[in-house]
Amino acid sequence: MPKNVSKKVGDQEVVMDRRRSDRRTEAAVETVEPAKKACEPKRKTQRRRQIDPTTCEREYTDQEIQFMHALDAYKRTSGRMFPTCSEILEVIRDLGYVQLSEDERSVLKSIEEVEAEIGDLTEGL
Repeated sequence: MPKNVSKKVGDQEVVMDRRRSDRRTEAAVETVEPAKKACEPKRKTQRRRQIDPTTCEREYTDQEIQFMHALDAYKRTSGRMFPTCSEILEVIRDLGYVQLSEDERSVLKSIEEVEAEIGDLTEGL
């Protein structure tokens, strides 16, 4: 569309300029300021990193690795990525872990003590 539009009204020619010259200069100033901001380096915010305990660098025991694999297998077969506590307990029980009663714990402790004494005796031979 042309910048100036001319219309004849009677004997006079009327010129209408749709753009004001000051509008263009204001727009130019506004576009320069954001460009300056883009050149400035961003301030880094201090964020706490979320550390996934399954990927952190540490040595896992065989039992921990076995549990992680069993839980991963359960997630894949059930299709549930976030198992409930009862489902996790089911995985633990499937691995063979049981909760002992107080009597069973005392019997197990006495068995461990006897095995330790036998081990001490066999080391001396």
